[in-house]
Amino acid sequence: MWGRLWGFLYNKYFRFWLKWVLRLLTGKCELQRVLGGAAAGARRTLSVGNGGAGAGTEVLRNAVHVEEAEVEKCVRDVMKEKRIEQRDTGFKANLHISLLQISGYKKLYLNVENLRKVPYDSENEEHEEQLIELWNLLMPHENLKARISKQWCDIGFQGDDPKTDFRGMGLLGLVNLVYFSKHYTHEARQILSRSNHPKLGYSYAIVGINLTEMAYSLLKNGALKSHLYNIVAGLPQMEHFHQFYCYLVYEFDKFWFEEEPESIMHFNQYREKFHERVKGLLLDCNVILTLQN
Repeated sequence: MWGRLWGFLYNKYFRFWLKWVLRLLTGKCELQRVLGGAAAGARRTLSVGNGGAGAGTEVLRNAVHVEEAEVEKCVRDVMKEKRIEQRDTGFKANLHISLLQISGYKKLYLNVENLRKVPYDSENEEHEEQLIELWNLLMPHENLKARISKQWCDIGFQGDDPKTDFRGMGLLGLVNLVYFSKHYTHEARQILSRSNHPKLGYSYAIVGINLTEMAYSLLKNGALKSHLYNIVAGLPQMEHFHQFYCYLVYEFDKFWFEEEPESIMHFNQYREKFHERVKGLLLDCNVILTLQN
């Protein structure tokens, strides 16, 4: 009860006077102190995005919802509203980067979501080319004898036609698989080989699509903000999402063999355990999860 009472009194009365005294002493508003004091990356941008830095004015509340094209104007409006001199180039640059990161995260989610909504179409030549490219990257010494073939099971699809396995994640699942196989070919072939282990084996492609869903859900619920804000000082791109997916694939394979599940029938249990581990890592404001790490 006392905690709630103190929180009410602080927000209602003391916070205003504390901010006033600090501005008097430092000559800087709360937003200036946040952007000048927090390290570049997630700590700084999350402080802006969470509205903790002087969110009492409309221009500041609207700042975190601007589109990329409006960022420059929004920075000028905030500086005018908070009476910050234009020659404070450090503040201007830091706020510009933070707002770009915030708007870029939202745009990235929309782009990922749009790709997920595209169903795999066997009549689409581009879709088919990507699927064949996946086979050639993973199985360079074995020709695919037919488009509909039991050979697809060799790289971890469930049946004769992989298109049925892309229903949940749409084209996003295929694009992720191809990206990992193209940019980390050695690792992809190595993991595919390990997935054929007689006791600890798993369906490589199906697990890969499942990890696409994991990456997508973490992006959707905002869990990837710290990671993305730490790796790019500007607009997060689809490339950065794919790189995070690659991290998941590589780390899940290590996790699976370290855990030594009794059988593939326990996949969901271990998948959730891995998911919780990744979510825990993402809670760190300094987190960077890449395959290079």
